[in-house]
Amino acid sequence: MLRLRSLWFSLFMVLLSATPALAAPDISRVQNFATNLIQILVTIAGLLAAGFFVMGGIGYITSSGNPENLDRSKRILVYSSIGLAICIGALVLTGIVSDLANQSFS
Repeated sequence: MLRLRSLWFSLFMVLLSATPALAAPDISRVQNFATNLIQILVTIAGLLAAGFFVMGGIGYITSSGNPENLDRSKRILVYSSIGLAICIGALVLTGIVSDLANQSFS
């Protein structure tokens, strides 16, 4: 009997102490975290893309007519531009979702 009371008491204490955790979340903190994280990742990806543009450009210039090196340099330039476009798209999409979240939770 004492064990059952102790179990019920523990259960109610856990449920009552979790009440603040069940409150409505503050969406602005989550939104700010996600926006800042995406901006940092896009900045890093942009720097990497710029580095790959330079690497592809130098490889293109110094290929000296070698078709393998020329093709490799072209692929580097194409893939880095595709990656940069994806990063810019992610930044735009994050802005749109952030604005929609502001409107719906305000």
